[in-house]
Amino acid sequence: MKRLLIPLLLIGALGLIAQHAAATEYDLLVGTYTQGGSEGIYRYRFDSNKGRISSQPLQVVKSPNPSWLTLSRDRKHLFVVNENGPGQADPVGRVSSFAIAPKTHELSPINQVQSLGDEPTYSSLSKDQTYLFVANYAVKPELGGSLVVLPVAADGKLSAVVQQENHEASHVNPERQASSHVHSVVSSKDGRYVFACDLGADKVFVYRFDPLNKTHPLTPANPPAVALPPGSGPRHLVFGANGKQAYLTLEMSAQVAVFDYQGGNLVQRQVMALTDAPDTVAKAGGAIHVSADGRFLYVSNRGTANELLAFAIAPGNGQLKPLQRRSVEGDHPREFSLDPSGKFVLIANQKSNEITVLKRDPRTGLLGKTVQKLAIDSPSDLKFIY
Repeated sequence: MKRLLIPLLLIGALGLIAQHAAATEYDLLVGTYTQGGSEGIYRYRFDSNKGRISSQPLQVVKSPNPSWLTLSRDRKHLFVVNENGPGQADPVGRVSSFAIAPKTHELSPINQVQSLGDEPTYSSLSKDQTYLFVANYAVKPELGGSLVVLPVAADGKLSAVVQQENHEASHVNPERQASSHVHSVVSSKDGRYVFACDLGADKVFVYRFDPLNKTHPLTPANPPAVALPPGSGPRHLVFGANGKQAYLTLEMSAQVAVFDYQGGNLVQRQVMALTDAPDTVAKAGGAIHVSADGRFLYVSNRGTANELLAFAIAPGNGQLKPLQRRSVEGDHPREFSLDPSGKFVLIANQKSNEITVLKRDPRTGLLGKTVQKLAIDSPSDLKFIY
């Protein structure tokens, strides 16, 4: 028995090691703009031990301008906004749904519906996963942007838009704010409120969410909006780990605003500049993410700056302390993602046609050396499957 026990223990240990090794590799989905050489959605393998993306994709799914990717909580479905509009090969904004195979993560199409607006640029799922909220940015001012709501079935199938909300523009910047431009839509941690960031209106619009109201799940909250500085252009909003603070990028003024949050109300507490440069060409605040442990905030600034900024989040009041300003070593960091291990940051440098992988210290939050640069045309979003 003793002779048999040792080999069995060895086999068990080797099995645990193998499982641990397998858990360090993840599938990486990359959304792209397809006006150039890209074909749609790319699925790669990412090694979080080495911080490297596989040199070749495991799968390429042809889809026009899949610029933003939203995964269901159970990782069984993928929802994609097709950022189409006037003058493109497909002039109609659309939203596509895909099934994700349980083990291989192979993507297969479920269905596609119209977004009832031009250039849909962002989407998110309600907390109960029954609705998809989509931001139609709409570049041309004649039409204007909008927030739309689409029902989602348990099998991932999308239904047609059941609600559309339009906002008044601020007109502060005659070129960029002549109409509404909804740039993102996110829910509060408890799922009771939905926040639509409108770059064209200089406001974050707040809605109550009622999943039982099948024809009108969103109604304006009280107050119905949070006003931002004129000409600041709110872009993306994220909540801190405990849901008591929210952080917002102001694209046109290149700032990040900090809010206290409670019951649908955002109260501004702090504003941090992303650049000291006075020129508007250096101001293009972009993506924003909180680390999984809730201790650090990262924000991209595009334009001529092309930097990723790191901030420490105070554990008590959630306010920000600048830590680091790091070049992305590329052009136009539209999005970025921290890998599941927290040891690397992947940056989608849209205009230099590459994904840059930076080392990250999970303890200090600081960004380190460049590990890899992977050539891919016009990357726009990065999501891990694990």
